[in-house]
Amino acid sequence: MTPTADKPEAKPEIKPAAPGAKSDAQKNLKSIPMDELQKKLASSPDGLTEAEAKKRLTKYGPNEIAEKKENPYLKFLTYFWGPIPWMIEAAVILSAAVRHWPDFFIILLLLLSNAVVGFWEEHQAGNAIAALRKQLAIKARVKRDGKWTDPSAKELVPGDVIRLKRGDIVPADARLLPGDPVEVDQSALTGESLPATKKPGDAVFSGSVIRQGASEGMVYATGTDTYFGKTAQMVQGPESVSHFQKAVLKIGDYLIVLAVFLVVVIIAVALFRHDPIMSTLEFALVLLVAAIPVAMPTVLSVTMAVGARLLAKKQAIITRLSAIEELAGVDILCSDKTGTLTQNKLTLGVPFTLNGIPGDQVILWAALASRAEDKDTIDLAAIGSVKDDKTLKSYQVVHFQPFDPVHKRTEATVKGGDGKQFYVAKGAPQVILKMSTNVGEATPAVDKAVDDFAAKGYRSLGVARADEPGKWQIVGVLPMFDPPREQAKATIAGAREMGVSVKMVTGDQMAIAKETAKQLGMGTNILDASGLGDIKHHETAQAAESIEKADGFAQVFPEHKYHIVDVLQQSGHIVGMTGDGVNDAPALKKADCGIAVSGATDTARAAASIVLLASGLSVIIDAVKESRRIFQRMNSYAIYRIAETLRVLFFMTLAILVFNFYPVTAVMIVMLALLNDAAILSIAYDNVHYKNKPEAWNMRLVLGISTVLGVIGVVAAFGLFYLGERVFHLDRAHIQTLMYLKLSVAGHLTIFLTRTRGPFWSIRPAKILWMAVLGTQTIATLIAVYGLFMTPLGWGWAAFVWGYALAWALVNDRVKLLAYRVFDPTKAPLLAKKTATEPGKKPLDLTPRIATRAYEIYEERGHHDGQADQDWMEAETEINKDQLEHAKAESI
Repeated sequence: MTPTADKPEAKPEIKPAAPGAKSDAQKNLKSIPMDELQKKLASSPDGLTEAEAKKRLTKYGPNEIAEKKENPYLKFLTYFWGPIPWMIEAAVILSAAVRHWPDFFIILLLLLSNAVVGFWEEHQAGNAIAALRKQLAIKARVKRDGKWTDPSAKELVPGDVIRLKRGDIVPADARLLPGDPVEVDQSALTGESLPATKKPGDAVFSGSVIRQGASEGMVYATGTDTYFGKTAQMVQGPESVSHFQKAVLKIGDYLIVLAVFLVVVIIAVALFRHDPIMSTLEFALVLLVAAIPVAMPTVLSVTMAVGARLLAKKQAIITRLSAIEELAGVDILCSDKTGTLTQNKLTLGVPFTLNGIPGDQVILWAALASRAEDKDTIDLAAIGSVKDDKTLKSYQVVHFQPFDPVHKRTEATVKGGDGKQFYVAKGAPQVILKMSTNVGEATPAVDKAVDDFAAKGYRSLGVARADEPGKWQIVGVLPMFDPPREQAKATIAGAREMGVSVKMVTGDQMAIAKETAKQLGMGTNILDASGLGDIKHHETAQAAESIEKADGFAQVFPEHKYHIVDVLQQSGHIVGMTGDGVNDAPALKKADCGIAVSGATDTARAAASIVLLASGLSVIIDAVKESRRIFQRMNSYAIYRIAETLRVLFFMTLAILVFNFYPVTAVMIVMLALLNDAAILSIAYDNVHYKNKPEAWNMRLVLGISTVLGVIGVVAAFGLFYLGERVFHLDRAHIQTLMYLKLSVAGHLTIFLTRTRGPFWSIRPAKILWMAVLGTQTIATLIAVYGLFMTPLGWGWAAFVWGYALAWALVNDRVKLLAYRVFDPTKAPLLAKKTATEPGKKPLDLTPRIATRAYEIYEERGHHDGQADQDWMEAETEINKDQLEHAKAESI
């Protein structure tokens, strides 16, 4: 129902529909004449006042579509459905059937606790990620009280006037105001692959993307009244399962199959011996529950969520949790130059001019061909270089055409103080030359100026002026320089030390790219991307090898980025790609880890799996380090979980088959699982050291180490069983309590063994981890000492078990080190230093070590810029001194 004439502000009854739907209200608002629309919306091209906007926000509601939220009660019930809960529930029923009420209540407690912990942790993880993603909320450029502001897109209301430019996601349904046509990508709404041209008066729909041009528009529908109000969901798609998650789930399947096989063996033997079938079945089910990694999904989600929060503190927002694992494995990072490797703060040098025109005059014309509100760095550099603001304000810009990929320049129609009209333009020198009438006489001088500037690492900007339309004359070239970031050189060298090769990707000319790469210490093997193929082109083996070995790429277009990523992936690399523009989206999607840099367009952020809030390469390297720490925590958990499962399964199975004795009761097994899961969640917060090479899932190593630890655990368990029965002559009831305490204590001590590759003391555990273990083992000890649901053991025997478990933990740690040598042998660390000092050998390159130390000093000083040279010199002094001391020690 459309608003009536006497109620112009009534909210139109507009229901969501696909573009082209026959909703009369929507069709009316998107097609009526603009002056009539402005009357209905009680607005004008000057926009609304802030007060009026607040009124309408209350009336219309936020410009968003509320996500469909799952009923929390139904969500909680899902934790009681599935193979693992079914097994626990079967054990509960069997316990009740045989009237083992202690077993019944404890197993029921396990069932409820797993559901509560899993539900709560997943809920917290979801809340954490949702809070982080709020920082990615799309901003809108809105005119309020006659001034342009940048509120969140959800604050838009009908009647608002918004500015749309290339790369923007349209935040609400709007009608274009008078101005230039724009190219709009509506593929997310209509499936059309080609952009549509929209002229003044045409409607643009929420969720579409501005591909070319810029314009202003008047919002006529928001939230659920738009055709497509789910723009925010473009960065909140369903989480994909990563390679690491799949590997961990395969481990779970392996353990379940093994447990089921051993349980079947136990039941078959029990039937052969004519043991009570109900008791045997109940015990077998409880054993199966203890063996299954119940906490695995929870530990996985908690560790990933904790990692996402840690990365957020480093100014990296994760939009897809599986990106954490992918980032840990990245070995090639294709990085944008501007703003990532450089400061993105363009400064103008001394201009080259033609026909004796003053340099200040050329800068002024370049500034008039710029628009400050677009916040373009080139525009801001030109405007900021004008010496006198009053001079700039004395001119009136009648019409402005922003930069787009077709024209590759900005143009402005200007009226001077004398009332005369003229035209100015700026863009790439070759573009400006091509449109100029004096191209023949100006080309040699302009080409020489551009080459001279490029040799110094300067970009060139051509400037033209015309007194009549189309009668352009190039008047000069402005040199622009974007200096490298303070710590970029140290960061790149440090990245190499971590096994990450950084390749520069830039649209700049070859000479500029080489000069910048030289300053950053990246190497000067820069490829001209214009010689590369596109998405449909398949490179030869020789060309693919040249891409793989290149230090960077110059004169890159968006299709080249996609192609570079594709070729590197086909060569077996895990590729990270940075980007900021709408045309970078395909490459960001294609990369194993797409990274939208600070200031990226909405489209780039929507395509990326990581969004940076701070500028510079160091943010990415910090994120890589943190992702590798997260990977280490998950690796530690996997080894621990497999080792513990094998230990319990094999010990229980062998004791039953060989000695016809249940070494622990069903209640004990349940309590073991309960206390085990309660402490293991804290591993998500543990202290770990990241590796100086990309992470990859090594199943052979994980299964090998965990199997060795599991087998040694079985040997230790049977050793205590032998001492209890044959040496100390304890009765079976006391032996069961003894074994329960040993399995509990030794199991948790295993956590401290699996969390380090070196000796267990090589990395200090996090406080929360050892407190959690100490807490659960205090409870387990008290249960055994005072005999809760078991025969009391007493403090003397408890102390003996602790001593026995600690002694075996020390032995296991030595065995672990030996196992790592067998399954993952490494070279002696001093070999490189020896060869570096031998006569005739190539000197050891200390640059990576110096760079790593320089970056550490930079971090210690609180990331303060301006001291890069001092940091490097201090690091160089330290490393050279250290190397000299090593050389002296080796010569003794």
